[in-house]
Amino acid sequence: MRFTIVVADDEKNIREGLAEALSIDGYNALPAADGAEALALVDSSDADLVITDLRMPKLGGTEVLKSIVSRYPSLPVIVLTGHGTIEDAVVAMRAGAFDFLTKPVNLDHLSLLVKRALESRELARKNRELEAEVEAQRRSSSIIGKSAEMKKVFDLVRRVAPTRASVLVTGDSGVGKELVADAIHNLSPRRDGPLVKVHCAALAESLLESELFGHEKGSFTGAQARKRGRFELADKGTLFLDEIGEINQNVQIKILRVLQERKFERVGGEDTVEVDVRIVAATNKDLKEEIRKGAFREDLYYRLNVVNIHVPPLKERRDDIPLLAMAFLREFSQENGKKLDGFDPKSRQALYAYPWPGNVRELRNTIESAVVMAGSGLVGLDDLPPNVRSSSEERDVRVPIGSTIEEAEKILIRETLAAQGGNKSRTAEILGIGRKTLYQKIEEYGIEGAEPKESPSGP
Repeated sequence: MRFTIVVADDEKNIREGLAEALSIDGYNALPAADGAEALALVDSSDADLVITDLRMPKLGGTEVLKSIVSRYPSLPVIVLTGHGTIEDAVVAMRAGAFDFLTKPVNLDHLSLLVKRALESRELARKNRELEAEVEAQRRSSSIIGKSAEMKKVFDLVRRVAPTRASVLVTGDSGVGKELVADAIHNLSPRRDGPLVKVHCAALAESLLESELFGHEKGSFTGAQARKRGRFELADKGTLFLDEIGEINQNVQIKILRVLQERKFERVGGEDTVEVDVRIVAATNKDLKEEIRKGAFREDLYYRLNVVNIHVPPLKERRDDIPLLAMAFLREFSQENGKKLDGFDPKSRQALYAYPWPGNVRELRNTIESAVVMAGSGLVGLDDLPPNVRSSSEERDVRVPIGSTIEEAEKILIRETLAAQGGNKSRTAEILGIGRKTLYQKIEEYGIEGAEPKESPSGP
């Protein structure tokens, strides 16, 4: 599919010459004799770019620009101006023009500027699609991701949520295990009940039992009143036990009893408390290894692990990085009162290349830092922390001196495609262009080694 460009100029030789030059470059060029005709073409065609002279009869370029900015804000406009009207061009830039060209038009400069404008439009489109996808996923679940690995997680969550079964969520620190617990609760019949969370590793052993089961007045020094524990607070709802592998054997026995009998006694108490609680536990430890070492009860493990949901590390699901980064960008942009629309190509590439040892938590912190450092518009490479920036420089693409722009572009696409194992979606993300543009370039340059062609209408 070719890009469509509307060319408006009242001078026939100029508009037809520009249209012919653009056609030679592979674009679908639509000439217009004045501003009114240009706007009619924009309305009737799926235009990707408008090139308009500033001075035209009936309707001038300034009016065309204002109309497009108000009605089609994502449609870039390049204005043409004579040497004597540079001031008008500056005014047009302030009004929202992408850039301007002076007459007589340098065709090489025109070609480069058109490419930049179209790539900018594709990048904006991609950011809008990511924004829409993030919003759609937020409405259906607290988990964000589109990779094959996360689709398996989503499927398990949807299947287990309506049941009473206990769930053990496993995975490295920072992968988002708590979000899985949120999703299970929100999709379950208990959604209107409480979701109570306990971070077991954050509590001293002497306090954990009281926190979970509560205590009676006077049961220990400082117990000045009866206190309800987390199990009681979670009655008719869900209790999330994070880092379950950190609890001691005494507390393990009590949790096992609750799972088996749905009852317990408060610390220092004799009355039996009955509860209806669904348990979701999480750990970054290998509990089977902990069982072999005698640190974790095998019977409790099987009670907790009725269904296991494993959340893979971020480095194994890189397709989720753009969605997650966009979600965090929106969150921190609102929090800091900034207007940021997405990421430029170099920052996208760096985010893809970095190994993310701290997983989603590290990505979230990175985006928060980038939002603080960025101005407005797009997050750039310099806005990212140094360790993430350096990841984009780890693999070089060598372009021989004397290569044409087209030859350099072909090498860049081919090498990036090879580095991504032929994955076109990921290659387009790294290069900061739309998949439609990438498919066009692959076909134009005859690049081999790509995976089977995907639909260019997707992200």
